[in-house]
Amino acid sequence: MSLKDRISDDMKAAMRAKDSVRLGTIRLLLAAIKQREVDERIVLDDGAVVGVIDKLLKQRKDSITAFQQAGRTDLADVEQAEALVLQAYLPERLSAAAVASAVGTLADALTAELGRPLSPADMGRLMAAAKTQLAGQADMGQVSAAVKAALAR
Repeated sequence: MSLKDRISDDMKAAMRAKDSVRLGTIRLLLAAIKQREVDERIVLDDGAVVGVIDKLLKQRKDSITAFQQAGRTDLADVEQAEALVLQAYLPERLSAAAVASAVGTLADALTAELGRPLSPADMGRLMAAAKTQLAGQADMGQVSAAVKAALAR
């Protein structure tokens, strides 16, 4: 069963259970998936769906921070509940050590490919490689920090 099918089935279960928070979040997620499919004229696979979920989750985290700074804990709680629903569809995240190890391996491969030590100017190349390999498995902020650390060594 694909991730999209699982999300659709969960929407039906949320309707039956009358779970309005879960239902609203899943509808929002399905709308974002459909919007991307229509915009790009493709059918999203599980990897691309995880990318959409990551994007929505990042938006929720940013909103939570903004609402907490503004003193709106009621709105922050709503965003937190939506974030929990979205996180259920993501694969288990890699630890910081695993991310650093994967980025280190990519940095070594890029160094060998270029035939010279990496410089800060190579951050875009290394980040692009890390993004394709670690998409959906790690938070991109964590990956960015690991890339910066790899370039500093």
